[in-house]
Amino acid sequence: MALRQVRIMGDPVLEKKCREVKEVTPKIRELIEDMLDTMYEAQGVGLAAPQVGVLRRIVVIDVGEGPYVMINPVIEATEGSQTGSEGCLSLPGQAGTVTRPNYVKVRAFDENMDEFVLEGTELLARAICHECDHLEGIMYVSKVEGDLYDTDPDLIDAEDSEE
Repeated sequence: MALRQVRIMGDPVLEKKCREVKEVTPKIRELIEDMLDTMYEAQGVGLAAPQVGVLRRIVVIDVGEGPYVMINPVIEATEGSQTGSEGCLSLPGQAGTVTRPNYVKVRAFDENMDEFVLEGTELLARAICHECDHLEGIMYVSKVEGDLYDTDPDLIDAEDSEE
């Protein structure tokens, strides 16, 4: 398919709530394929439709277990907590410390509009929460504890050499 441009923090589309998907049209299927291609190319673990400029309730996630496509996801249960580093393709080269649930149960539809339930812990739970936040217009930076920090090795090396 095609790579899509990832919207960067400050783009108003990232602050808007997304609309439900009523049916999977050829255009929606193309969007899903493009989102997967874009996520993999950017070496991300998740991507939400608003991050590519489309205000629809669609996320794709792959934490190494194969891709999950979630249409109209709804988080039904969470348990525990985990605190760790979190980044976002819409804020490249930056990360921050965020506390999220350690367990998440989400109900969603796949690309055939078949309903399914997905349960995840650790990184998968973090990714589900992060991407579902995007559908509500919420960026992870609003949940960062402390300051953001650079994750780009080239930036970090450049800063170290200036001292």
